[in-house]
Amino acid sequence: MTTTETDEVDADRTWLTEHGDPTATEREVLRTVVGSGVHGIAIEGTDDHDEMGVYVEHPRAVLGVGHVDGHYVARTVPEGHRSHHGDVDLVLYSLRRYLALVLTGNPTALLPLFTPAADVVLTTPLGERLRAEGPELLSQRAGHRFLGYLRSQRERMLGAASGAPNRPELVAQHGFDTKYASHALRLAFQGIEVVEHGRLTLPMPEPERSLVLEVKRGERTQQQALAFIDERGAHLEDLLASGRSPLPEHPDLDAVSAWSTAEHLRYWHEHGLAD
Repeated sequence: MTTTETDEVDADRTWLTEHGDPTATEREVLRTVVGSGVHGIAIEGTDDHDEMGVYVEHPRAVLGVGHVDGHYVARTVPEGHRSHHGDVDLVLYSLRRYLALVLTGNPTALLPLFTPAADVVLTTPLGERLRAEGPELLSQRAGHRFLGYLRSQRERMLGAASGAPNRPELVAQHGFDTKYASHALRLAFQGIEVVEHGRLTLPMPEPERSLVLEVKRGERTQQQALAFIDERGAHLEDLLASGRSPLPEHPDLDAVSAWSTAEHLRYWHEHGLAD
């Protein structure tokens, strides 16, 4: 794994949508693939390409009084348009905001910490130190977030969340939104692994990965998908209710704050930003 410059990574990309902190890419320390590809459940010719990264804010953004976004979003499609195969969606979070998301157990934010080396797009010494902290940042809060996201995807699959599903082509082909269903089942499996073992394996291990792919391809009926989701979801809920987990109930906020403070000061000093 080698350090790569942001300009080199994005050289062949034309961003049609950009908003957030315009200086984020100047101090990027980590970027990885996220989304279906890193889970091992991408279907060739159908999925877009998602990346998530972390950057260090300028001292003025942390210590000053001006407005700070704490994130940057770039897409190769115009604002308001759905991404399709071949499109790229990028989101960068400031280190402070990223750690806050991780400490809540946000399932997507956890991915750069556990992504295999082959899916690391850009890294630095700080990025590697951040990834090494991954297991220490987990708590049972993550299990609750996985469960909440699972339920949200299940509701969307059933069309009960915010109107009709936004992938009518899947409903027309399979009778239900198989992508929502696969997301719900994946979240159930991964939430169980996080709570039960204190880790997140990427890509998904077998046989869980194959079952999720069967649901995503429409090879299982909606009733079968619901049965899988509800059974695994109930198991995750039971684990959380019983406290049967090697993870602490809550993250150690003092320890993470101390680590974050030390890393910001170190980065600013090393890059001549501390004066």
